[in-house]
Amino acid sequence: MMLNTKPVIIVLDYPDAKSALDFAAHLDPAACRVKVGKELHTAAGPQMVDALMHRGFDVFLDLKFHDIPNTVASACRVAASQGVWMLNVHASGGSRMMLAACEAVDFASARPLLIGVTVLTSLSDAELPEIGLVGSTADNVLRLAALTKACGLDGVVCSAQEAPSLKVALGGAFQLVTPGIRLEGDSKGDQQRVVTPLDAIKMGADYLVIGRSISHASNPVATLQDINQQLAALRASAVLA
Repeated sequence: MMLNTKPVIIVLDYPDAKSALDFAAHLDPAACRVKVGKELHTAAGPQMVDALMHRGFDVFLDLKFHDIPNTVASACRVAASQGVWMLNVHASGGSRMMLAACEAVDFASARPLLIGVTVLTSLSDAELPEIGLVGSTADNVLRLAALTKACGLDGVVCSAQEAPSLKVALGGAFQLVTPGIRLEGDSKGDQQRVVTPLDAIKMGADYLVIGRSISHASNPVATLQDINQQLAALRASAVLA
């Protein structure tokens, strides 16, 4: 079980800069990190990343780069120079692409975490043949995660359901970033492989990507505080055990 003291990454899925910054104004950078994905980055651009970092937030740039090696390396180099805390690429882009991405971020003055995307948590086993993948989701996640580690990346995006097997196969230092986190009673939305925050940490997740369960809550700040308190209690019990 990891002992990360700031595991929650809050998704800023907003269509414009004002909405995102208005929501972020209620958050404490000491209590969470934030994720800027395709919607917000397309609407607001790199200036959004700068604005959030200026407010003290660690930014996970979730653009899932997937292109020829040189293009991905160039994009990663720019993101790293901007000072993002974490960024990701699709592991299915292959080893040459991931090696090029790794080399690009290694030259940054403050190297970001570089994470590989395995199988999207919106996909189920039944949908994998549509995109040419043979075997179960778990099989494909493990295969892509092993390739990601071999290329020198820091970890992968995966469901917390796959975390136990990945920690055993790839070691405790390999970072697992887990979307599909839902609170008890929440709708699954478009996710297929969902897990609660406490269960995700128990399964071996290092970072919890949480969107609607916090942003759509009646009191997002109180919801985040409650999650952090539960996780702190779990850490304390692990230390005492």
